Order: sequence, then C-alpha cells, then structure tokens
Amino acid sequence: MSSSSRPIGSQSHTCSSTAESTAAKPKLSAKMRKRSTKTTVFFTVLVLLLVFGGLVPVFAPLPSLSSHQSPPHHHHYKKMNVGKFEIDEDMFWKDGHPFQIIGGDLHYFRVLPEYWEDRLLRAKAMGLNTIQTYVPWNLHEPKPGKLVFDGIADLVSFLKLCQKLDLLVMLRAGPYICAEWDLGGFPAWLLAIKPALKLRSSDPAFLKLVEKWWGVLLRKIAPLLYDNGGPVVMVQIENEFGSYGDDKAYLHHLVTLARAHLGEDIILYTTDGGSRETLEKGTIRGDAVFSAVDFSTGEEPWPIFKLQKEFNAPGKSPPICSEFYTGWLTHWGEKIAKTEANHIATFLTKILSQNGSAVLYMAHGGTNFGFYNGANTGPDESDYKPDLTSYDYDAPIKEAGDVENEKFNALRRVVQTYSAASLPSVPFDKKKTGYGPIQLQKTALLFDLLDTIDPADVVESENPISMESVGQMFGFLLYVSEYAGKDYGSGLHIPKVHDRAQVFVSCPSGDNAGRPTYVGTIERWSNQALSLPNARCASNITLYILVENMGRVNYGQYLFDEKGILSSVYLDGKTLHGWKMISIPFHNLNEGPKISPIIHAAYSGFTNVSASARKKLERKSENISKEPAIYAGRFSIDKVNQVNDTYISFSGWGKGIAFVNEFNIGRYWPSFGPQCNLYVPAPILRHGENIVVIFELESPNSELVVHSVDQLDFMCGSRKSNVHQL
Repeated sequence: MSSSSRPIGSQSHTCSSTAESTAAKPKLSAKMRKRSTKTTVFFTVLVLLLVFGGLVPVFAPLPSLSSHQSPPHHHHYKKMNVGKFEIDEDMFWKDGHPFQIIGGDLHYFRVLPEYWEDRLLRAKAMGLNTIQTYVPWNLHEPKPGKLVFDGIADLVSFLKLCQKLDLLVMLRAGPYICAEWDLGGFPAWLLAIKPALKLRSSDPAFLKLVEKWWGVLLRKIAPLLYDNGGPVVMVQIENEFGSYGDDKAYLHHLVTLARAHLGEDIILYTTDGGSRETLEKGTIRGDAVFSAVDFSTGEEPWPIFKLQKEFNAPGKSPPICSEFYTGWLTHWGEKIAKTEANHIATFLTKILSQNGSAVLYMAHGGTNFGFYNGANTGPDESDYKPDLTSYDYDAPIKEAGDVENEKFNALRRVVQTYSAASLPSVPFDKKKTGYGPIQLQKTALLFDLLDTIDPADVVESENPISMESVGQMFGFLLYVSEYAGKDYGSGLHIPKVHDRAQVFVSCPSGDNAGRPTYVGTIERWSNQALSLPNARCASNITLYILVENMGRVNYGQYLFDEKGILSSVYLDGKTLHGWKMISIPFHNLNEGPKISPIIHAAYSGFTNVSASARKKLERKSENISKEPAIYAGRFSIDKVNQVNDTYISFSGWGKGIAFVNEFNIGRYWPSFGPQCNLYVPAPILRHGENIVVIFELESPNSELVVHSVDQLDFMCGSRKSNVHQL
C-alpha cells in the first residue's frame, strides 16, 4: 500500500455509471457467442491435426532477460479440467462468465500458519471471493542464498489452502511490496553490497539479484496459476511505482522476467494511485499489463475508474480499486487510527453497485511479529515514524481474528447485497484467556554478558560501520570505544544514528567497579548532543552506545535505510576513532534461537540461577539506572482446553522486545504508546509450563511483573485521547 495515501478523502465528485452498467448487458451475450465460435474453431483445428499426423508442439523462443543470465525454461503442466481467467469488454471473466472481484488483503506472513484457515474462513464469511497477498523477499531469503519456504513462510501451502476454500488469489510478487514491512520487503543484506545498489531501478547489479530471486519464486508460483489448475488469477508487478519513480526500463524488465517464468496467459497488473501523474509513471500502456488503481476511501470512485481506462487497452479496463482502505496504519507515539464503519460501507457500495470490483486493504491485518515492522519518514529522513507491532489496521477482521464488530457486519451486508449466492455463516470469535500475573526475575545485565562473547565475533574498525556491514540485520548492535578522562564534562555528538542509541560510560578504575553509567538517549527523530559527566579516571573511559534498529523505512525516497551509527562520532568536536562492534543476536520471525551466550542467558539462565546468586544480581543492579537487562518468568496452563489466545500487558515497563516459548512476539513501548499489549496466539502456547523472556532497555516494572490479559489495549501513552478518528 502507499503510505502517502489517506483512507478518508476530502474530494467530492459526482458520477453516474448507469449508462455503462446498462450497456454491459448486451455484451454478455456477445461474449458468449464469441466463446462459442472460439470453441467450434478449436475443435475443428484439433480434428484436422489428428487426421494429418498428430499434434506437434511448437514453442517460440523466449526473449533474453539480460547479458548475465540465460532465459529460464518454460515449465509445462498437465491441464486437467482447468479454467480460464481473463479480461475482455472491460470486465473480468472466469470460465466464460463475468466475474466481480470482491477481495481482501490477508498476508500469510502476519498470521501463524495454524490460523491461516481460520482467517480465510472469516474472510469468506464476509463475502470475499479473492485473497490478495504480498510476497516479502526478506522473509524468504534472510541471507544470500538461504531460502526459506516453511513455517510462516510456506507460501505454497497458503495458496493451496486458498484454493481448497474456493478463494482466488491476486499475488503481489514485488520485488518491492511496501506493506508497512521492513525495507518494503527487500532483504536487508542488499544494503551491505558495495558499490551500493540502486533499489527499484534498472541498475544491472540490482536486476541480477531480482532475476535470481524471481527465478526461485515464480517457478513455485507457475503450477498454481489458474490456467494450470491453481488459484492464482493475477500477479502484480512492483507496487505503486508511480509514487516513487519513472524507470520504465525497470518495469519492462520485470514484465519480461515474469512472462518468461509464468507464460503469456497470466494477467500481470500494476497498482498505482488514482492520479494522472502516478499512472503516467507507474503503468505500462497497452495490452501487456493491466493497470489497476487505488485511492483514498471517501473519493468518488467512478471518475478515477474513467481515468484508469486511459491507461489500459480498449476493452481491457475492468474498474477495480485494488486497495480499498478499510482502516489505516499507526506509528509509535500516535493515536490509534480508526475509521467509521458506515462511511467505509457507503463507498464500497458505490463501487459494487455499478459492477466495479474492490479489494479491501486490509480484510485482516494481523501482526508484525519479530523485527519486521516497517517505518515511514516525513520530508526529511530524520522525521522517522516506526510502525506498531500490531497491524490490526482497524480492519473488519481484527488482529486476533475477531469479527463481532460493526465494521465487519456493515461490509458483509454490502457484499451480500451484490452476491448471487448466500454467504457462509459467520464463525464465533475465538476465546481469549487472561492467565494472570507472571512474575519475572532478572537473569542477566547486558554488560555482564560481554566478557562471554567470542572475540572472533567482535568487529573492529577505525570508524563506526553500519549494522548491515557487520552482518547484524535486525535488533541491536553495541558500539564500544574509549576516550581519555578529564576534570570537565565532554560533549558527545552523533550526526546520524538509525534509530535509537542509548549511551553509557564506565571508568574501570572508578568507585563503581567499572559499571557502565547511563548518560542519555540519542534518537533519530530528535537528535541532540549529550553532555558526558565529569570523570577523573586513572585509565581511559569506556564509551558504550547501544543502537536499536526499530524497523526500516518501507516507502518513499529514503527507502535505502541503513541502520546503526552512520556517521563519525564527535567528542568535543573531535572525531572519536577506534571502535568495536558487538552483535546482540536475538532471533527474528521464522528463526530458531541463535546459539550465543546472550541467548543462553535469556532462555535458560533463570532456571539455573540460585537464590543467593539472584539476590547478588539484584543487589548489583539496585544502583544501576537504565542498564538493559534480560528478565524471564513462567506461567502454567493446566488443562489442554484452556490453551487460548492471550495478550501480554507491559504496563509499568519501559521499552523492549518479548518472547513467549522462544517465539519473538515483537516490540513493546507502553510509555510511548498507543499499544500496551502484545498479541500471543494460542498456537505459541502449550499445556503446562510456558516461558516469557523480555529484553528491557530502560526501566522495568517495579514489581517485575507482566500480566496475561484477555483483551487488546491501545490506550497507552500520555495523550488525553488515544483514538485518531479518520
């Protein structure tokens, strides 16, 4: 989706499509006659070929993709009773009959696989006949050449499940997806390549990597195309490119690549905002690629559909809004975005009532588990706005799958009005259970773990280098240097830090036995110099800077969003040299816990800490202000039938990340808000003992307690009202 669009538009247009709707009626019979003629000709030719010696397949040579890669081979699949999905006479046609797409975005990578069927059934109960989903390259290739297509990344199983439930699929293959997803779906390791790649362009080095990735992805997709007996009826090229650039060579190259792998029959499409400028830059005129549009909910749709026709071949422009916004995203520090159900239903009616098609964005939002949330910027890259862990989106199907709400019911009523068949019954909401308070204990202070790290895992450099260059793509990186102590304080300035840096100093020969002392925090969005404390120290003072990657920008001109310290570090105006970079390797979504001393402490330390050692650790940390630490605790679920969805409330805690049974449930930041709780789906839990581990960056709850509760909460933070009604 485009983060520049707004869900509620202020424009007011009037348009009547009665003439267009009426004119469509005689076309139906004409289309049927055309199909009858085509069928007669086909069988005539078939008989002649059989009489004169059989069928001889002849394949035209494929165009060369580039000078550095041979064209892929077409894969041919035996077609048994397969159908046809096509565009003609400004309509979609499915198996020879007009078809109105009533779809919704539901992203497999934001829902646990155990819940895919549940969420799809809820979408179907709302009346949807089509599911649209992105494919995030970074989830499937987290490291160069390491391909992942299992677990939450099992795209093929998700698509087959859609087919089982009689849902068509519009697949948004990227390579760029936006989606409020880290780096717009691009793998972060692309940022470590030198010379720097030019993303979303015809840069040959970038295209070579895209070709390699699509060579894997599209071969998996080809057997699942509708013409091959699968559910995929359309494949999107790029995403809202007209809002970014105008490199037509790049778009043409993607089309050539897609055709080489998927054949000539599949409908390729682009999605762009409904303005002339974005359509001029982002679409490819003619019959090769279908141009779809999106626009703010609240804008009159039919003038935009009329504009859409100018960018498609005659008869090849069925009106479709491929992102009909049901809600909106929310960043940390903002009020939770809400949209009014009847308003959304009114504008969906305007589209469907005149035979237009629409895809709800989102039908079901889900969750940004792990470190994969995206971010936006304003006019300057320092105006940085990371997305919440929750991707609820105020969608009709809520983050935990709930459908007992006004918006779901309002949209379902609209769809039922224009559906030829009755809709399936609506499933009940899943039960949520609050398992009560969970007592945590401190298992380790971050700086106590540094001595256990293998020196081979420490990167040294004269100047700070980015997280990507160190090989730490997500999470945290600790920068360490030294400077000479003196009687007066020093000024610390870091011109460019992405995204949030906590600064500590220590004097090994000082009274505090060398314990690091918290100095302050430097944030990308409010970067200010820090004053380091006066320190008489017989040895050099050690400077620690813990940098958190809070999610890469996924939209706009600052997409190339490296993380870490990206500039020199200045002490009293002089450059500080001699740095060590130490990775803090917490695992991401779809990864197992990494083998490291820090992870070992996080997951097993609290089970082995004796009472005396625990008291010693507590005494040691009493006078330590805001030193990051690992906390762990357990709670039990006694009966199998009590394993239900829950939420972990972090009321009274500062900022950090959380794991339940080694699954990274995401970031929490209740002091900044508006999200107070993190969603914990039941498949993460188990009968018996469950373990919660958190990495708290700042201030723990005074009682070291988190709570398992039975409802979400977006009312954290200091604002009087935490709802932003759009």
